[in-house]
Amino acid sequence: MTHTTDHNAAPHVPVMLQEVLTALSPCDGGIYVDGTFGAGGYTRAILDSAACTVCAIDRDPDAIRRAQDMATGLNGRLLPLHGCFGDMQTLVNGAGHAQVDGIVLDIGVSSMQLDEAGRGFSFRHDGPLDMRMSQNGQSAGDFVNTADEKTLADVIYTYGEEHAARRIARRIIEARQEKMLKTTQDLAAVVHDVLPMHGGIKTDTATKTFQAIRIYINDELGELDRALDAALHLLRPEGRLVVVSFHSLEDRRVKNFLKTHSGRTPQVSRHMPMQSDIAPAPLRMEKNSGIAASETEIAANPRARSARLRYAIRTDAPPGAAHA
Repeated sequence: MTHTTDHNAAPHVPVMLQEVLTALSPCDGGIYVDGTFGAGGYTRAILDSAACTVCAIDRDPDAIRRAQDMATGLNGRLLPLHGCFGDMQTLVNGAGHAQVDGIVLDIGVSSMQLDEAGRGFSFRHDGPLDMRMSQNGQSAGDFVNTADEKTLADVIYTYGEEHAARRIARRIIEARQEKMLKTTQDLAAVVHDVLPMHGGIKTDTATKTFQAIRIYINDELGELDRALDAALHLLRPEGRLVVVSFHSLEDRRVKNFLKTHSGRTPQVSRHMPMQSDIAPAPLRMEKNSGIAASETEIAANPRARSARLRYAIRTDAPPGAAHA
C-alpha cells in the first residue's frame, strides 16, 4: 500500500526535548533505549548530546526504515530494532546489551503516523480505516465492522472515556448494516450523527472514539505495562527511565508504576506502626509530580499541551522488590 504524506503538516518536533534530555542525562559511553523512535527526534538529540549508543525500537516498519537511514555513517552508535517496546528486554539483549543507562518512551501515536492519510489514524485526512502501528494484524476497520455492540461500547468507553459510548456503538451497528465502514470519514460521520459538531466545540467529537479504537487494536496500554516492567530489568543502577505521555490513561499507569516501585505507595493506615522489613525499592523519584511543557513550547507546538513527563532512577535493589 502506498502511503501519502501531508507535506503541509506541522514539522515533527519532539515534545519536551530539553526536559527529556535533562531527565535522561546522557553520558559518554552510555547505552540508551529510545523505545518509540518515530521520526527520530529524541534519538538524534541523545546521540548529539554525548558519545553514546542508542537502541532505537519501533513496531512501525516505516519508522525502522527511517532509523536505518539515520544509522548510516554513525559507526554503529545507532542500532535500529524492529519490534514492540514492550519486548525491549528481548530486543536489546538480542542486540548484545545486557543492561542500559537510560530508557525514554514517548507514548501514543506519532505525528508521522497521524500525517499519513494512508495509515488511517486521523479523520483530518480521509483514508482507509486502518490505525495499525505495526501494519499487520486486526485493523480498525476489521474491528468496527465485526465487533458486537457491547464490545464496541466497552472499548470506546474504557479507552476513550467517552460517555456517549453506548449510543455511538449502537449507531455503528446500524450504519454497518447499510454499508461497511471503510474510511476514517465513514467512522467520523457515524460519531457526528450521535455527537454533532457545532460552533462552540473546539475538539472534534470523534476524537475520543478514534483514540479508543487505536489504543485497543494496538494494545497500547498492555505494551506500556510490559515496557515499564522490562525497564526494571534492563536498567543498571543509576540508569534512568523517562516517559512522556499524552493521555490520562497512560499517565496514570506511569505515575502508579513509579510510585509503587519507588516505595511511595501509602501505608494501609497512618495509625499502623511503620514496617521495618519493607524491601528496598528498585526505583527512586526525585520529583513526585509530572513535568508539563512550557507555555512557550505549547504556543509553538500545540501537541505539547497534554504532555506529561515523569522519570525515575534505578537503584541496586532487585527488580521485584517493591511490587504492590
